[in-house]
Amino acid sequence: MEQARPRGRRPAGADTRGAIVAAARAEFSERGFEAASMRAVARRADVDPALVRHYFPDKGELFAVSVLPQGVDPREVADRALDGAVDGLGQRLLTEVLTLWGRDDGVAFRAVLGAIAAGDERTQAFVAFLSRNVFDRIVAAVPGDDREHRTALVGSQVMGLLALRYGLRMEPVASMPAGDLARLAGPTIDRYLTGPLPRSSGAPS
Repeated sequence: MEQARPRGRRPAGADTRGAIVAAARAEFSERGFEAASMRAVARRADVDPALVRHYFPDKGELFAVSVLPQGVDPREVADRALDGAVDGLGQRLLTEVLTLWGRDDGVAFRAVLGAIAAGDERTQAFVAFLSRNVFDRIVAAVPGDDREHRTALVGSQVMGLLALRYGLRMEPVASMPAGDLARLAGPTIDRYLTGPLPRSSGAPS
């Protein structure tokens, strides 16, 4: 005799976060960012709404995680890039990022690009999430000053290359092997991380 399925919502556990992310991905896809809600995601994932907020403090961060390739933890991406000397850090970071977004030939990144183009709360949430979990961690591991500027410059280089490769499909960036592109552009990120930055002036002299 088949055992009856226990009633009640899904308990917290190893697969709960993944179930919430999958539910959020479907909810945002079907209803859009504005219409989707944390409570609706909880219903779809069959969990208590408080559990959604346990993993994700707000809808913006939940959206940011939902548009990443499935199963990706951006903190692990940063940690793998940091596993080595400062020299070559830019190449390792780009190799990790290009490999990550290239798993589905850029399909997930094009969804991100659409959100960024909207220029609304989704954009701010995604950029803040990536900065906090990837770019800030990279810059913080390298001795130096002007961390805010360096984080922005590193982010601009990484996101710009991703947009050219997977969004605009600009050649030869679009078809160049990821390792070759990382090797060519990596030194620019190294310079942003460790090189001198020009001093900005609040007013013309």
